[in-house]
Amino acid sequence: MSAGERPFGEKKPRPTAAHWLKGPAASSAVGHSARPSAASVGVRVRGVLDASGCSMLAPLQTGAARFSSYLLSRARKVLGSHLFSPCGVPEFCSISTRKLAAHGFGASMAAMVSFPPQRYHYFLVLDFEATCDKPQIHPQEIIEFPILKLNGRTMEIESTFHMYVQPVVHPQLTPFCTELTGIIQAMVDGQPSLQQVLERVDEWMAKEGLLDPNVKSIFVTCGDWDLKVMLPGQCQYLGLPVADYFKQWINLKKAYSFAMGCWPKNGLLDMNKGLSLQHIGRPHSGIDDCKNIANIMKTLAYRGFIFKQTSKPF
Repeated sequence: MSAGERPFGEKKPRPTAAHWLKGPAASSAVGHSARPSAASVGVRVRGVLDASGCSMLAPLQTGAARFSSYLLSRARKVLGSHLFSPCGVPEFCSISTRKLAAHGFGASMAAMVSFPPQRYHYFLVLDFEATCDKPQIHPQEIIEFPILKLNGRTMEIESTFHMYVQPVVHPQLTPFCTELTGIIQAMVDGQPSLQQVLERVDEWMAKEGLLDPNVKSIFVTCGDWDLKVMLPGQCQYLGLPVADYFKQWINLKKAYSFAMGCWPKNGLLDMNKGLSLQHIGRPHSGIDDCKNIANIMKTLAYRGFIFKQTSKPF
């Protein structure tokens, strides 16, 4: 009997999930002809929502090739009842991930059950705080400038930019402003001007690889005010240019309404309540608001939501 032959009547071993995922190298190890792996044909498996808000495992086709029906069937058997567990609950996603990994599906595929592929490599979560009073003062000036760099694959925070800004038109903060934002006079006195902060933002963007043309990133705000009104308005008043990366963004309120079917009238408070999330930190703290935005985005991503730009071109 030559090498590679099997005795008469011996059944050909059935391919495992690891066989399909690892590709040709694994194929030769188990004695099968090479079959394309899921990764090689650009196909992903993810959790999606049905009409009742339940999670279902479904193939997402990103090319002409189709995900192996055998592998999909195996995944369904492994997940069992977890296939129809409520989506958006990290415990269920974690259980599904562990179950798939334990049956040879590999960590990368298991993770796909928790998050669908997003359109961007990074989300840049931003929330300004500005000078204010009753009645409103004009012009308003940015006094807190926070950005969180959110990984589009894991939805985890990878880096933070956070600076306070010295106002120049109305350098003295009003009691109303301090009560609303928690920012006291000492926190802005002696801080860089908006022009200097924008220069440091650009340096941070370069350091984080966000200016690379091959890296897709987009800002995310709670409303359109930050990048449609506040930043361009103050830059125009001071005669400063607005970088192109500030000219497109995702309004989280619109994204939430698309995902949940209702408009969050009270912003972050309504979105946290609608998703059963605990509010993080102090309301109207720029950096804390960014953390809440990131947490809401992660929860919506767990539910299968894919974020898209909502702003219109300038």
